Amino acid sequence: MEVLSSHRALRIAIVGAGIGGLTAAAALRQRGFEVSVYERAPQLGEVGAGLQMGPNAVKVIRALGLEDQFVKLAAEPQVRLSLKWDDGAVRAREPYKGAMQEKFGARYHMAHRADLHSLLQSLVPEESIHTGAECVGVENRKGGAVVRLAGGREIEADVVLGADGIHSVVRTALFGKSEARFTNQICWRIILPMEVLHSAADKLPVPLDGSEYTGWLGPTGHVLFYPLRGGELLNIFAGRVSTQWADETWAVPSAIDELLDAYAGWHPGMLYVLSRAREAFKWGIHDRDPLDHWVVGNIALLGDAAHPMMPTLAQGAAISMEDGYAVARYLDQGRSDPAAALAAYERDRQPRAARVQMQARQQFQNNQFVPPPPPLPVDWIYGYDVVTSPIKLAGGQSDVERA
Repeated sequence: MEVLSSHRALRIAIVGAGIGGLTAAAALRQRGFEVSVYERAPQLGEVGAGLQMGPNAVKVIRALGLEDQFVKLAAEPQVRLSLKWDDGAVRAREPYKGAMQEKFGARYHMAHRADLHSLLQSLVPEESIHTGAECVGVENRKGGAVVRLAGGREIEADVVLGADGIHSVVRTALFGKSEARFTNQICWRIILPMEVLHSAADKLPVPLDGSEYTGWLGPTGHVLFYPLRGGELLNIFAGRVSTQWADETWAVPSAIDELLDAYAGWHPGMLYVLSRAREAFKWGIHDRDPLDHWVVGNIALLGDAAHPMMPTLAQGAAISMEDGYAVARYLDQGRSDPAAALAAYERDRQPRAARVQMQARQQFQNNQFVPPPPPLPVDWIYGYDVVTSPIKLAGGQSDVERA
């Protein structure tokens, strides 16, 4: 592998323009890299609904210079409530507003996925994002790597980053084809005007004004209520244990009666709120076993391409953002040898992401016990700061030590 001049801007090609890919693009551009993003969709527009952004993710948003804009589009819950599925009794109450900042150095926010996606996109020039560009393969070549697009075009770069999701073409090219694992969880997502929750006040077991992050937990699933856009909207995530339905397509319409039948016997106030929906979409949750390696030569994976995980810990987007910021830091420190920088990135990130993946699975299993055990600890997740944590390149010397 040739040693690159530290004076030339490295060319980075990113496959996938989701949350992780755009975070990487923004963080790399902060550091003077030449970045191009290739997205197979004909136009950008992040599907989905609510996202929970733990303090570890908010630290990345802050480092990208987006925190002030982000908080105007997001919502910070006052407390986290855990309610019993049937009678609505309060299982736990934990303060969030203020407490998260004090304990972990950043707040806990809820946001619409499309809002976060638009903010990240604003940091990447329009001409650097190529839509309708379907990656069909990648390959290491002397001094760099290549992205092959449908139609035969090849994109040469010093580094290729695969941020192309759970069915990653880049992952398959590097490590072979494997099937995603159906997790025995199906989910519905609904967004309602917050007024719906207010109108249901007399039907709910405890007063809810929409400022709470409320989880109804039962042996066959869990239902989350939380605010979006400063409390303008109520996001509902309804997850249910199932072995019979495994379609991954996000936008499968679901009849509201089907949703209500799935939670028959749950608290009537919660069911009343669900019944106010005019549309709902469902899909089957899939993940994969942790990969031992994310990197081959000058090609690396990040986000769901590397570690798709269950939503039980609400960390899928957050860990993807950590990856995107971390890979930019490593490449910045190791410009003369990108392959070595990527290898160090893998050594740093793989153990953490794998641990979150497996804890998300375990929490899903624990939630089905009656009564469920206390939640697994997450302080080690929220307290981590990918922006300031020491990074170690070849030889074990950290960037902090060199400085």
